[in-house]
Amino acid sequence: MNGGRMNGGPVVVFGGAGFVGTNLVSRLAERGARVRVFDDLSRTGVERNAAWLVRTYRDEVELVEADVRDAAAVERAVSDASAVFHLAAQVAVTTSLVDPRTDFDINLRGTLNVLEALRGRCEPPPLLFTSTNKVYGDLEDIDLVERAQRYEPRDRGLAEAGVGERQTLSFHSPYGCSKGGADQYVLDYARVYGLPTVVFRMSCIYGPHQFGTEDQGWIAHFLIRAIEGRTISIFGDGKQVRDALYVDDLVDAMLIVRTHAARLAGRAFNIGGTPRRSVSLIELIELIARLRGSWPGVAHGPWRPGDQRWYASDVSSFTAATGWRPRTEVAEGIRRLHAWLVRGRDRLVLPTSEGLIDDPLESTRRF
Repeated sequence: MNGGRMNGGPVVVFGGAGFVGTNLVSRLAERGARVRVFDDLSRTGVERNAAWLVRTYRDEVELVEADVRDAAAVERAVSDASAVFHLAAQVAVTTSLVDPRTDFDINLRGTLNVLEALRGRCEPPPLLFTSTNKVYGDLEDIDLVERAQRYEPRDRGLAEAGVGERQTLSFHSPYGCSKGGADQYVLDYARVYGLPTVVFRMSCIYGPHQFGTEDQGWIAHFLIRAIEGRTISIFGDGKQVRDALYVDDLVDAMLIVRTHAARLAGRAFNIGGTPRRSVSLIELIELIARLRGSWPGVAHGPWRPGDQRWYASDVSSFTAATGWRPRTEVAEGIRRLHAWLVRGRDRLVLPTSEGLIDDPLESTRRF
């Protein structure tokens, strides 16, 4: 496999019309790959991403509207695949608390469907599965110091390096259980069946084509609310910290796995912006205020179950294995996302809880 056009079948992207999927599919198509986008289009806004991909890359992109819970549809989709990216998921902790059965069916049973379909191939193609830092639970074992605007680990080594893959798995919430279980299945299929599978345990990813909500895509959500002039809701005290990774940097890492899956098979990697690119909710609001020239309104709510007060990824394992490292600083990435959202304002209504913008860059092929 290589970074451009591949011999053989298409690259299959489950959840390919989502935020990360759209950026990944676009990059693959730009490099001449044939891409099969497999998505049930159930999340608000993804139908706009799908339409943009098909319109922009009509010769490279095939859209399959189907559900990962449909094992037969999954098997058909990967029957001729040269590589597979499994991004399809139920992504909200709050939704998993309300409906854990559906969360299980999509995240765990859906992943098993993908794995079994690949196991049925004579020569299984490589698979990258996107997991989450939520597999580490609320990280209560990390001793934190409360600063004026953020929490930080008391251990300076941890504060500088971030959380590594040796951190104990601790699934909190049905979402953590379903993603964590899927994470472990993907790794075990490499050990037991020899499938070339790799796991990314991802932190906060942000960038164009993200229609953020309170449950997922919080950087985009905060920006959208500020642009609308609406109040931003913060759960907890706002000092909780996440490392933020711009989506272009994530796609770079994904394409490396596509090229080197056989060498990386059976490994899970923490992928994020590192402590250097970490930001608290309070600090993000300050960045937004500088971009907008005024402070957005803020309302506080109670802490949510399993919420980590501090998390930043130690990406040194993936860096050592591949040479990849994040490049985009948080302030620059947020400026780019803000500009992307504002450019859509001229002709479109900005996203609210009732509706979402179409793509403001429909005439462009690169981000």
